[in-house]
Amino acid sequence: MTGPEPWWTGAVVYQVYQRSFADGNGDGIGDLAGLRQHLDHIADLGVDVVWLSPVYRSPQADNGYDIADYEDIDPLFGTIDEFDALLVEVHQRGMKLVMDLVVNHSSDQHPWFRAALQSRTCPKHDWYIWREPVDGHEPNGWRAAFGGPAWSWHPGTGQYYLHMFTPQQPDLNWDNPDLRAAVYDMMNRWLDRGVDGFRMDVINHIAKDGDALSGDSDAYVMQPRIHDHLQEMHERVFAGREALLTVGEMPGVTVEDAQLFTDPERHELDMVFQFEHVGLDHAPSSKFTRSATDLPTLKHSLARWQTGLEDRGWNSLYLSNHDQPRPVSRFGAGAWDPFAFRYESATLLATVLHLHRGTPYVYQGDEIGMVNAGFTSIDEYRDIESLNWFRGAVGRGMSESEALEALAFRSRDNARTPIPWDDSGPAGGFSTAGPWIGMGQGWPRITVAGDRAAGDRSVYEHHRRLIELRHRSRTVRLGTFTLLEAEHPTLWAFTRESADADESPLVVVANLSSSDLELPDTVGKRVGAFVLGNLGEAPVAGVLRPWEARVHECR
Repeated sequence: MTGPEPWWTGAVVYQVYQRSFADGNGDGIGDLAGLRQHLDHIADLGVDVVWLSPVYRSPQADNGYDIADYEDIDPLFGTIDEFDALLVEVHQRGMKLVMDLVVNHSSDQHPWFRAALQSRTCPKHDWYIWREPVDGHEPNGWRAAFGGPAWSWHPGTGQYYLHMFTPQQPDLNWDNPDLRAAVYDMMNRWLDRGVDGFRMDVINHIAKDGDALSGDSDAYVMQPRIHDHLQEMHERVFAGREALLTVGEMPGVTVEDAQLFTDPERHELDMVFQFEHVGLDHAPSSKFTRSATDLPTLKHSLARWQTGLEDRGWNSLYLSNHDQPRPVSRFGAGAWDPFAFRYESATLLATVLHLHRGTPYVYQGDEIGMVNAGFTSIDEYRDIESLNWFRGAVGRGMSESEALEALAFRSRDNARTPIPWDDSGPAGGFSTAGPWIGMGQGWPRITVAGDRAAGDRSVYEHHRRLIELRHRSRTVRLGTFTLLEAEHPTLWAFTRESADADESPLVVVANLSSSDLELPDTVGKRVGAFVLGNLGEAPVAGVLRPWEARVHECR
C-alpha cells in the first residue's frame, strides 16, 4: 500500500450484541443503558470502533434482524435520545460507532410491506419481490436459510413473496429505484446524526436474478448488479464524508469477488466479511452436521485470503460473532473439554488472528475467553434457526440427543449467552432479573471481574497488548504475510515482512496442541528477540508449550 494508509488499517473493532451485553433497566434483556454503563470496559481494551448489532424497532422475529422502523430505537433497548447519548459517550472515549444495516429485507411489520400488501397497484408493492404461483405452488424450489420454502403466499394479492430468512423478513427489491433512494436517504440521516459507518448484513444478496424461476438458491447471491448498487450507494451516501467504515457481510464471496468489492478505486466497500474459514467444518448437507477438518486446511484458507488481498483490497479478521460458536470451543482445546487450556486457547487464537493483515474484530466475551453455552435441553434455546432445525431434524428421525449434540456445537445461541460481569445475583451482574437466555456453562467460573483481576493469566490483558502492538507497528498493519510449515498438523507459524525500513519483520509461532512442540528448524532459525506471548518468554528455546503463542522479531 502506497501513500497514507486508511485509518482502518490500524483499527480494531469490538462487536456488541446488545441484548446480551448488559441490562440497565432490570428486565433481563441488554439495552443501551447497560451498554453506556460499561463503555469503559470496551474503551480500556484500546479498540477503535464499536459495532452495534441491530437496535432498531423490531418485532424480534430474528433478534432484531427484522426491522420495522429503520429510524427509531426499539423500546426493548431504549430510546433515540439514549442512542444519541451513547453516540456522544463513544466519541468522547475516542472511538467510532458503526451501525448494523439490514437492507436485504425488512420486517413484515414495516410500513413499506404493510402498504405493499394492500394492492398490486400500490407503488410500494414493487419494493418487494413477488411472483405468480406455478401450477398452484411456489414459483421455484428456493429454500430459506432458516428452513422451509423461501416463498410465502399472500391471499390478498394472489402472489408469493420472497424471504431468504423467515417469512417475517420479506426481501426488498433492489431493482426498484425508489426503494434504493429511500434506503440511501435513511443511511444519510444516520450519518448526519453522527454514526461513523455501517456493517451491512448479507449485502451481497441484495442483487437477485428475478427471472430465475428454476434452479437453486445460488441466484440469491453475487448477481452482477451488486456492484452497480454498491457504487451507487457510495456515490449517494459515502462520497465526501470523512473517516467512515463500510463493511459488507458476504456469504459465498470469493477472494476474487472481494478484490472487486474492496478495491478503493472502485468505490464500493472498505472491507468484506467472508465465510470460507468458518464453513470448513460444515457438512454439505447442513451446517449443523459437523464435518472433519484440520489445522492445515484452516491455515491454507486464511493464508489464501491474506495473499489474495495483499495488493488490492482488505481483510476483515474474525473467528467469531453473534452467529458463530465461541472460538475456544471450536478451534481451541475447548473442543474436547470446555475449560481445558481455556486461557491458553483464547489467547493463542487471539494472537494468531490479530497478527494477520486486516482489521481484527473482537466479539463481546471473547476478550475474557467465554465458552459455548453448554445447553442440554431444547427449552434453553432461543435462536429461531436452531429451533427450526431441531424440529426438522427430529421430525426426519434424528434422536433428540443427537440433535442437541449438534446444537451444542453449532447453535448461534452459543455466542448469545449474557456477558458475566461478576459472580453475583441471578445473572452475574448482567441483570438484576433472570436473563432472557441462560448464562451458560461458563458462569460463574468465567467473569469479567475475575479475568481482569487475573494478572498475567488475563485474556482481557492479552487482547489489550495485541491491540497496542497493532497500533504501534506498521509491520503488523501492512506487512506482507507468508505462511510457514503449511502442512504441519499442530504448528501455526507465519512471518510478517516489514513494510517500513525502520521496523523488523516478525514471526508468529503457535502450538495448537496439548503437548510440547519442538519448532522445526525451518521455523526455529527465524525466531529472534521476544516481542509478545501468551505465556511470557519461552523457558526453553525452540520449544512451544501446550497452546502457547509467541511473536518474535524475525531473523
